[in-house]
Amino acid sequence: MTSISCIITDDEPFARKGLEGYVAKAGFFDLKAQCEDAMELGMVLSQQPVDLLFLDIQMPHLTGVDFIKSLANPPKVIFTTAFKEYATDGFDLDVLDYLLKPISFERFMKAAFKAKDYFDLRSSNNDTNYLFVKSDGKLEKVVFDEVLYIEGMENYIVIHTANKKIITHSTLKAFADKLPQRRFLQTHKSYIIAQDKITSIEGNMLNVGQHQVPVSRQLRDQVMRTLINER
Repeated sequence: MTSISCIITDDEPFARKGLEGYVAKAGFFDLKAQCEDAMELGMVLSQQPVDLLFLDIQMPHLTGVDFIKSLANPPKVIFTTAFKEYATDGFDLDVLDYLLKPISFERFMKAAFKAKDYFDLRSSNNDTNYLFVKSDGKLEKVVFDEVLYIEGMENYIVIHTANKKIITHSTLKAFADKLPQRRFLQTHKSYIIAQDKITSIEGNMLNVGQHQVPVSRQLRDQVMRTLINER
């Protein structure tokens, strides 16, 4: 991956300035915007999706933690905060890292390389056409071209193909990170669909042959933009 698009959000101008300098020095980030609070960040994200957020936790009106919880499909996050007690909340949200202020450049780069490794791995998945999952006591090969959609059911997912269903222990979020991003689209907190298998769209339902996959109200605009741009 050549660059990681990102946004810095912090209500302290000095903190934003410091992170801006670190991001520039790292060399593999593409800084798209800087925001003063979560409300501004929400408006920016609606127009400019990014890979990664450098996000302060304690901010006026809405905390960084509550903001991430409000998103159906948030970008990856590196939290920045002066308060150690928020660390547990951050890691419960599957964030990439947690930086305690004042942030040294050495500690920032440790988090930056963790992000780079994550996105490099996700990018490499785009170059393969299958993966193996553990199902019913054996490793089952999942060929991406054969997948119609994936359904999340708490700590299990069901991978639907034209010929069978494969059930494996995973969260939908964890499995989504293993999929080729350009080929699959999350339409709902419990559903991911193969874009090239969509045969028609009816209201808030996507038809995949004889199957229907719902589109949530929260993700509808994003889903429709993606599908229209793909066609």
